[in-house]
Amino acid sequence: MPEPYDVITMGRIGVDIYPLQTGVPLARVETFGKFLGGSPSNVAVAAARLGRRTAVITRTGQDPFGDYLHQALREFGVDDRWVSAVAAYPTPVTFCEIFPPDDFPLYFYRQPKAPDLEIHSTELDLDAVRAARVFWMTGTGLCAEPSRTATLTALRARGAAAPPGAPDHPRATVFDLDWRPMFWDEAGEKGGEGEAKDGNGETARAHYREALAHATVAVGNLAECEIATGEREPHAAARALLAAGPELAVVKQGPAGVLAVHRDGTTAEIPPLPVDVVNGLGAGDAFGGALCHGLLAGWDTAHLMRYANAAGAIVASRLACSSAMPYPHEVEQALTEGRIGAAAPGATP
Repeated sequence: MPEPYDVITMGRIGVDIYPLQTGVPLARVETFGKFLGGSPSNVAVAAARLGRRTAVITRTGQDPFGDYLHQALREFGVDDRWVSAVAAYPTPVTFCEIFPPDDFPLYFYRQPKAPDLEIHSTELDLDAVRAARVFWMTGTGLCAEPSRTATLTALRARGAAAPPGAPDHPRATVFDLDWRPMFWDEAGEKGGEGEAKDGNGETARAHYREALAHATVAVGNLAECEIATGEREPHAAARALLAAGPELAVVKQGPAGVLAVHRDGTTAEIPPLPVDVVNGLGAGDAFGGALCHGLLAGWDTAHLMRYANAAGAIVASRLACSSAMPYPHEVEQALTEGRIGAAAPGATP
């Protein structure tokens, strides 16, 4: 069989339309930049920047923005063979406002429905999903059908034996909790029969628990952990995530750093690197790509968290998301120096 991918991600994609001016409300912004967006797609870009062979499973509109996303994925070194078009819906766009250091409002345009929620189980290459060394999915993929069933089908495939001819290697199945309540509110009205709006996360929690049973790694911030487990205190949330199935729980705490707890009893609490924040929106995706890279490298939990923290901090010091993902030498430099240098608009090869 073909060589397995290092990382396959599945879920959201879109076009980020970000202001090229900071500290200015959208009503007054005059110049914008266009970037590849969508958390799972950015994670694939981040892992590719670190030298990994990556692909993404998602769908776009059948429109010029969809064409742009194919082009951007290929330019970033991400395989787009499983990115297909949906004629009925436009490619989503997302706007943001940038008010450093910690205010970055997002405005999602995903109506009447995002194409990436139209992923069908019958379209999945389950042999490739089974064989991938890391498979990454998100909570947003569970918010509506047919994406929910397709995501759970992929997760169940991860629990099956690797296809004949696949090399023996450790595999990680990562659940990015990725709680976006506005998607569940919209999808809840037409997602599953009898479902109502899910502003308090009760419907989401049931679907999250089903997915957690198939994951080996769970990663999320405090609000996302609370949706998944009902727990917000970091150590309690980590214990609840492990009890739900994963072997490694990663709890991101913003300015307080990151907590990682492994089922074997290993615990790592890593403070953030000092950074002058320009745009914090891509930091979590850079963290995710670096997490995949470190899992593949077999690093111990503490080093894995330090590396992922540094990758996230680098992107927080830059304006863009996908194009700002760091290269290995940039992460190593940040770790050596113990801080992030002067802000830069994007990565340098």
